[in-house]
Amino acid sequence: MSPWKGKTKGGLTGYRIFIFILKYFNLRAAYLLLYFVALYFVLFAHKARKPMYYYFNSIIGYGFFKTAYYLYLNNLTFGKVIIDKVVLMAGLPNKFKFDFDGEKHLHYMSKNEGGLIISSHVGNWEIAGHLLDRIKTPVHIVMLDAEHRRIKALLDNFMTDKSMNIITIKDDMSHLFKIKEVLQNNELVAIHGDRFLPGSKTLSCNFMGQNAEFPTGPFYIAMKYNKPVTFVSAIKETNTQYHLKATKPKVYENSKSIMKRDNVLRQILGDYIDELQTTLRNHPEQWFNYYYFWNEKK
Repeated sequence: MSPWKGKTKGGLTGYRIFIFILKYFNLRAAYLLLYFVALYFVLFAHKARKPMYYYFNSIIGYGFFKTAYYLYLNNLTFGKVIIDKVVLMAGLPNKFKFDFDGEKHLHYMSKNEGGLIISSHVGNWEIAGHLLDRIKTPVHIVMLDAEHRRIKALLDNFMTDKSMNIITIKDDMSHLFKIKEVLQNNELVAIHGDRFLPGSKTLSCNFMGQNAEFPTGPFYIAMKYNKPVTFVSAIKETNTQYHLKATKPKVYENSKSIMKRDNVLRQILGDYIDELQTTLRNHPEQWFNYYYFWNEKK
């Protein structure tokens, strides 16, 4: 059972402070404050620090001092990612640059039959969604209702563009009908593949050398509707540079055989994990799941 409770790290007060700085000062001032905030979280945010220490020390294999450094770097990068998201969503002046590996794949999907974009909580996933505006096809982002209301309440008075297409996950499963409708209209659906709430159906597999659980939902949707599937990431390389990547779209077979369907589900998950592991090996500091992800520590 996942220990994630449906909330992203960071309190509203902290967000408001940085929004104030961005509004009346600039991005550099917000980044400067972050160096102190990141140190505070490393020293005093015990609930978030412990699973991240396990990740860097036991999963990645860093020693004590390197783990301590990466704990700080992780918190610092996470803060910058949040600030960057607000800057872009609010349309504030910035010097961000983006290179996109595989943008042609998204254009292909948008001009043909749409499909499913599966991402993860690595790098700046919200920026990836924001930049999909250039695809010229509606992109619908699947999000927990609590997270949607939290972000909306925080940014409503600050954002210049409030036209995000959000599909909120509901207890009555009505979001599944909306996802079906969107895909049948040959549009794009973006969803995370690395988090789930207690009670959700999961698939267990080896991830970064240890056993972990992943939600069945995104991968079942990928199989059920026979639509192209791409895995997307957005990595912060420098203060002003982002690298976005979209894998070549692939259509997975939806079989009536229960055994074949289970194999296909695991194939989709395996492809997703391969991409995720490659990204984390190159950028381990940009893993932003602040809870015990692996089964050994649950």
